[in-house]
Amino acid sequence: MNTFGTRLKITTFGESHGKAIGCVIDGFPAGVRIDEAFLQSELDKRKPGTSKFSTQRKESDKAEILSGTFEGFSMGTPIAVVIFNENQHSKDYDNIKDLFRPSHGDLSYFAKYGIRDYRGGGRASARESAARVAAGAFAQMLLAEFNISVKSGVFAIGKVQSELESKDFDFEFADKSEVFALDKALEASFKEQITQALRTKDSVGAAVFTRISGVKAGLGEPLYDKLDSKFAHALMGINAVKAVEIGAGIRSSQSFGSQNNDRIKDQQFLSNHAGGILAGISSGADIELRTYFKPTPSIFLAQETMDKFGNNAICELKGRHDPCVGVRGSVICSAMARLVIADALMLNANASLARLKKAYE
Repeated sequence: MNTFGTRLKITTFGESHGKAIGCVIDGFPAGVRIDEAFLQSELDKRKPGTSKFSTQRKESDKAEILSGTFEGFSMGTPIAVVIFNENQHSKDYDNIKDLFRPSHGDLSYFAKYGIRDYRGGGRASARESAARVAAGAFAQMLLAEFNISVKSGVFAIGKVQSELESKDFDFEFADKSEVFALDKALEASFKEQITQALRTKDSVGAAVFTRISGVKAGLGEPLYDKLDSKFAHALMGINAVKAVEIGAGIRSSQSFGSQNNDRIKDQQFLSNHAGGILAGISSGADIELRTYFKPTPSIFLAQETMDKFGNNAICELKGRHDPCVGVRGSVICSAMARLVIADALMLNANASLARLKKAYE
């Protein structure tokens, strides 16, 4: 499936070493001011080659809007965005064209389709995520009309994890940090974890925290399309993500109800173990999400594998790869969270007869 969303839908297209990647956004309401500078700034955060802590593939990731806008505003028609690939080194993959790289999608894609684009992983490459970031930027333009903000940053790399409470995470510092560190005191340690992985031709995992502020109570579809399940769906769909927590997450399974319940006093919650979602519907508290990325499977150590003919083989990679995919993954987490909330806003517009009538007054 290449399409995400219910009312606000995005479809992405393209491969890592193809001519271009991009997205089509359908269901975006007319009249939203389009901020192209913001769109590009989001892509610039995610783009490769910006520091020694990411892949050295050099891409400008310049977004071109092909349709759906006029004189600086959305038209209510499909918005198409294309990002042309500029710096593919496809020959780097010639030696593994018949091999299944360990922990990549090579084997599973080949099992499903009987064919795969071995150049950088093709459609399964994290390169595709630039299109999601572009779509998420448009979603934020809509959310800004409702004073909703979505911010993400890194709170752990490898075994180095911040002990700060989520309320103390520093998003302003994360915006300036090369590794989007939410804990200023740990930025150097985070960088050292990545540098050590690079030094040993290895990679390292990371964890990302996302906070969504300004969401009023009442968003989300109960039962089979709960807001928390939509977030899990969106975030688990990001390359290399292996776990997602909402609010207290697994810690709630280790506590008593008297400890985990969010009590209410003076019209506000005294805690936020629920992470801003109750019964699949937003409670009005900040929505808090944690996303866990595995180490980048592309490492430069010789590894046992097999080829597509079933023969044992040794995989030795060349090319340019992220030593810690979770760093740039934080930008993608924000994008997907924005798409979920924007979709929920639009779905909620006709949740009651009163709201429907108001739209036609």
